[in-house]
Amino acid sequence: MVRAMTPPHDDYQAQRRRSNLRLALILGSVAAAFALGFVAKVVLLGA
Repeated sequence: MVRAMTPPHDDYQAQRRRSNLRLALILGSVAAAFALGFVAKVVLLGA
């Protein structure tokens, strides 16, 4: 019987890519939160 599935290596790469994208989005949002907090502090409390 012939399977039409992708090889495990391709599946592993796709899973790795999704994990890396998720990590990048999480780290990016943490960095954005710190940046917004810093801007808000400067605006509200002054330099």
